[in-house]
Amino acid sequence: MSGPHGLLVLRAGALTTVQDRGRPGYAHLGVPRSGALDAGAHALANRLVGNPVDAATLETTLDGVALRALAPVTVAVTGAPCAVRASDRPVAWGEPVWLPGGAELEVGRAESGLRSYVAVRGGFGVPAVLGSRATDLLSGLGPPVLAAGTLLPVGPPGRDPARGADGAGAGAAGSAGAAGSELVLPLRLGPRADWFTAESIAGLWRSGYRVSALSNRIGLRTEAGPPLRRARGGELPSEGMVLGAVQVPPDGLPVVFLADHPVTGGYPVIGVIPEGPPLDAAAQARPGTGVRFVRAGRN
Repeated sequence: MSGPHGLLVLRAGALTTVQDRGRPGYAHLGVPRSGALDAGAHALANRLVGNPVDAATLETTLDGVALRALAPVTVAVTGAPCAVRASDRPVAWGEPVWLPGGAELEVGRAESGLRSYVAVRGGFGVPAVLGSRATDLLSGLGPPVLAAGTLLPVGPPGRDPARGADGAGAGAAGSAGAAGSELVLPLRLGPRADWFTAESIAGLWRSGYRVSALSNRIGLRTEAGPPLRRARGGELPSEGMVLGAVQVPPDGLPVVFLADHPVTGGYPVIGVIPEGPPLDAAAQARPGTGVRFVRAGRN
């Protein structure tokens, strides 16, 4: 095929980044994992266009993105439900969509949830850094945050796109964090639960919090709940942090570490949320959403 090939960013939205499965295994070098916050929605978008799960997608935040196809491509949009238009005509969300060369794709504002994912058949072929194409907002690794005028190359296509999302996949990728819903996070206590009073831990299971507007790709911050009280004073030396760690800063309000979290931290970690659908749901929780912590493995 002759001529330019790829997708041109016409409108970048509030925050749109290139994401894949991240770059695990480099914490000893001080490099965070990064990657798509809603891993299920990212994987579903890739499946719909016939990509491997580790192909790079676009992660939008709240108000979507607009792109122009410079050559014919197949795309799919998952994650937060939103209106999708191609050359000003409605097209399907959660389905493969073919765009002829010159067509404009408009991914609209999230109707519920927070982050949508745009996959293109062949994946976004931006340069990889340490084996990943993910944008890491904390370390600055990976491609920059998208801006209008950015040209995104597209890799060679793989197998034929899938047709439609199964019910479980579409629900998990699209309904999390809907307005007015409660975010329920299973928590495994440790390694520093003994830094907190028994009364505070008991109250954690009984109490509710809200997602703070200060939340970002680094962590989901909470507000409006009872502060967790320490059973001991002093400082904790910095130690390794993992995805899903729930750190408690001096104000006593839990912070859930997400994909761009630091690799070390000095505040005590009361517990860890296992990877999977609960963390995907955390990625879609808007400010003001209710948050409740439950013991992992229990209802």
